[in-house]
Amino acid sequence: MPDFDAKALLEEKKAELQSIMEAAEEDQKPVELDQTRVGRLSRMDALQGQALARETIRRRKNELARIEAALARLKSGDYGYCVRCDEEISTKRLKLDPSAPLCIDCAST
Repeated sequence: MPDFDAKALLEEKKAELQSIMEAAEEDQKPVELDQTRVGRLSRMDALQGQALARETIRRRKNELARIEAALARLKSGDYGYCVRCDEEISTKRLKLDPSAPLCIDCAST
């Protein structure tokens, strides 16, 4: 078991991500297609911004899923052990990324 409060770290990271995602909801709204109100280049910029926002949201959802999985491992007593080889994950790695499911050896292969 790690020598730091992994649960608090994971919960804090989860709350931060959820807060960011709620604040970014405006970015994923449909882009106005009325060319008389918005120029073609402005619309293209808006579409590109929307695509970027969607990708960012997808990544944040993946990170939330990783955090949820880490919290489940913490609850079951498997936290801190590699899900692939069952070796202990270094505390240094877990402090850097508390949701890390793999040890450094398995992550690099």
